[in-house]
Amino acid sequence: MPPQAGAGGIEQRKLRHIEACLRPDSQYAARDTGLREVPWPYRALPERDLKGVDLRADFLGRALSAPVLIGAMTGGADAAGRINRNLATAAQRLEIGMMLGSQRVMLERPQARASFLVREWAPDILLVGNLGGAQFLLGYDATHATRAVQEVGADALAIHVNPLQEALQAGGDTNWAGLTDRLAALVPTLPFPVILKEVGHGLDRRTVQAVASAGFAAMDVAGAGGTSWARVEQLVHHGQVRTPDLCDLGIPTAQALRDARLAAPGTPLIASGGIRTGLDAARALSLGAQVVAVARPLLEPALDSADAAEDWLRQFIHELRVALFVGGYAGLDDLRAGAGLSAGVPANGG
Repeated sequence: MPPQAGAGGIEQRKLRHIEACLRPDSQYAARDTGLREVPWPYRALPERDLKGVDLRADFLGRALSAPVLIGAMTGGADAAGRINRNLATAAQRLEIGMMLGSQRVMLERPQARASFLVREWAPDILLVGNLGGAQFLLGYDATHATRAVQEVGADALAIHVNPLQEALQAGGDTNWAGLTDRLAALVPTLPFPVILKEVGHGLDRRTVQAVASAGFAAMDVAGAGGTSWARVEQLVHHGQVRTPDLCDLGIPTAQALRDARLAAPGTPLIASGGIRTGLDAARALSLGAQVVAVARPLLEPALDSADAAEDWLRQFIHELRVALFVGGYAGLDDLRAGAGLSAGVPANGG
């Protein structure tokens, strides 16, 4: 078994993460997503009915009412459990997907498991579990991955990679030598889809190329421009950002999407990292993402209620529909064809 954290240590860190993420200085200061610079068409005569714009999507073999996932956020404490329940309830109502926060705390401290058990509130959604990649160099194996999926009734597992966050975290996991080979050996043995995801500093082209043949069902580029988890760690441990230049390192979301599309053209992509509006989502989809994931904007609504989370998501999905409508697109297939994605060609020049 991997080394265990001190009693309550991980749970308390999760609570401090929530508090830090709510602070404005947890967001990138010197870098944005790059999505604002992605051209978006406007047609004064779109020749479409807004209500008829088709946002339905299929992802990992599951039908979604819109190409939207609730991004990975939290778990392991009572407050985190309330957040997850509210998010899951909203996802069920809207027929979209949800990613859980890191389940390491659940595997190492069984009393934290309840905060991840959301199937009671969301029996039908696409649910994605989550473990840290570095843990697979510290004793985790296929058994741990399977537990993370089966114990919460998930459909898939995200393995997150976060070297910058770990390097700036007190006691973080900083030996990453050999992880590429470890994941390449692990992923094909697992009986469920596995996603490789960053946490907000971006998947770079060399990394995507290195794992392109490993069997990942999808990759979440989680680009720079939204929440910087390096900043979060410094806020948690120092109350301030001490190394702003380091904390703003990363691959902007738009660039990460373009690079991943070129490096692994056959792999489905999730766009996350600073996705704040439906127009952000539309632009990300035009760059080749199959779905988008949103996390930080949902944190405050989810602390309030499932209704508040649902309201935010309904508005976000409405904005996405309007963006396609005024662009003259009938739906996602039309958008992809117009962006040159239906034939596997990277959009907007790659």
